[in-house]
Amino acid sequence: MAATKILRLARTWIMLCLVTAVSMPLLVPAGWTAEPIKIGFSVQLTGPLAPSGKANLLAQQIWAERINATGGLLGRPVRLVYYDDQSSASNVPGLYAKLLDIDRVDLLMGSASNVIVAAMPLVIERHKLLMALVALGVNDAFGYSRYFQTAPWGADASTAMARGFFEVASTRPQVKSVALVGLDAEAAASVLRGARAEAKRIGLSIVYDRTYPPATTDFGPIVRAIKTSTPDAVFVASYPIDSVGMVRAAHEASLKTTLFGGAMVGLQYAALRGQLGESLNNVINYELWVPGPKLRFPAIDRFLKTYQERAKGEGADALGYYQPPFAYAAMQILEQAISATGTVDDATLADYLHTHRFATIVGDVEFDAKGEWPKSRVLTVQFRNVKGNDIEQYLGEDKVVVLYPYEYQDGELLPFAP
Repeated sequence: MAATKILRLARTWIMLCLVTAVSMPLLVPAGWTAEPIKIGFSVQLTGPLAPSGKANLLAQQIWAERINATGGLLGRPVRLVYYDDQSSASNVPGLYAKLLDIDRVDLLMGSASNVIVAAMPLVIERHKLLMALVALGVNDAFGYSRYFQTAPWGADASTAMARGFFEVASTRPQVKSVALVGLDAEAAASVLRGARAEAKRIGLSIVYDRTYPPATTDFGPIVRAIKTSTPDAVFVASYPIDSVGMVRAAHEASLKTTLFGGAMVGLQYAALRGQLGESLNNVINYELWVPGPKLRFPAIDRFLKTYQERAKGEGADALGYYQPPFAYAAMQILEQAISATGTVDDATLADYLHTHRFATIVGDVEFDAKGEWPKSRVLTVQFRNVKGNDIEQYLGEDKVVVLYPYEYQDGELLPFAP
């Protein structure tokens, strides 16, 4: 019987190796005798979400290296155990089962909404704490008390990416109508639902409301159709490749509108900013962090300096503004909770996380009953004064200005096409 069980485990291991590339865990420094605290997760090292996955992993590694260099946690080294899920939710249940049953990790993390959704049934079944990175509205359906998420979406995930766009639109009397367009996919559909609610809230008429299929490569016909509806604002919910296509098509069609952009995933990344260059000028988009004068939280510059020095060699996003600070903040939150409670027990840590505030490089963070920030701090920003395709220009404060929330505002709206 024992031999049969061992054989079954071996076969499971072989299948997992065939499904996904196993990443080497962070090495524990020589000289440690204590058992490491193992933090396990799947990460997107290949597939369409790889730019985010590689950037987040680098941030987590920077944190783990710092912790181990300064004595570890509870006198124990920290070890990251992770596997490439290939940006595919179908790989995730098997990987998290392996992390728990074979690797015997102490704590679980994860990133990307669809990946986290796939992991949640097992996480809940095993009563594990899960610290998620940049997952949008996952716990709305599960209501799991040991789920926590570090991006600043706030309590209402459906309007997180849209609220700032429409708040800015509401300050311009000439903006009376809006066109809504987005990818025909679950996440974009959720964003568009939020955009419809926001348009209704501020009294804008919706003159165009369409989705496009995932295989779309020519966005010219879409933008020309939008143009015929003569909207005062155009809200776009797109994924990276689509975002590039929509911006280029808007310029090719000479689209005249006051606001253009909104929820365009990908424009946060250095590579796509380099591709689009000056075409980004006056595009509005959501962001999580930018180097604005009111967002220089303690130690974030030091983190970004380390990150940017290593990013090129790691194949990660060169700027690291979008998700890495929040990935690092997630590790800081776990660090503070473990140090304060003296344990890695899931129930104890979950109780502590629900009742305390944490100082991080993205500011102070606390969690509501769903494990989200109680108040949204998603930024609405506008590209300005972009010249050429040089990425280093984004290291300054004048290329991306904050329009919303107003307490972080450092510029006024300029029309996309006057």
